[in-house]
Amino acid sequence: MRRNTTILKFALITIGTVAFLFCLFWLPGIADLAAEMYPEYGHHGLPVLIGVYITVIPFYIALHQAFGLLNYIENKKAFSSLAVESLKRIKNCANAIGLMYGAGMVFLMSQNALHLSIGVIGVVVIFIASSIALFIAILQEMLRSAIAIKSENDLTV
Repeated sequence: MRRNTTILKFALITIGTVAFLFCLFWLPGIADLAAEMYPEYGHHGLPVLIGVYITVIPFYIALHQAFGLLNYIENKKAFSSLAVESLKRIKNCANAIGLMYGAGMVFLMSQNALHLSIGVIGVVVIFIASSIALFIAILQEMLRSAIAIKSENDLTV
């Protein structure tokens, strides 16, 4: 089991590093390129960039919680209230990301600056965040049920 969690931890670190590098190097260049290609939307480049950077905060919180969840699994504490709390925080982060992108799209629509490609990316991110939140909510309820069954069995023995 330790080997599997080590692989998953490595995957989380890789995802976090790639996201950091993406935000640090690629995203500002894309914002500048978009401002050059579409000068009528150029003044919205900085607010969109700041909005994306703000959504990175719950993303990294969720990654940290997932890392902690893997530690609980390694330490044989997978069926504990700590694991349920981690799942709750991951679900809240996914919901926050979806809400932030939704609010950003509403803001851009109100400014008549929602380009089709930005809208598609926003809808995809909202869909992914909602799917993750739904999946985590199901896992959270399953884990609560398993903990209740486990505690009931512990009391009967």
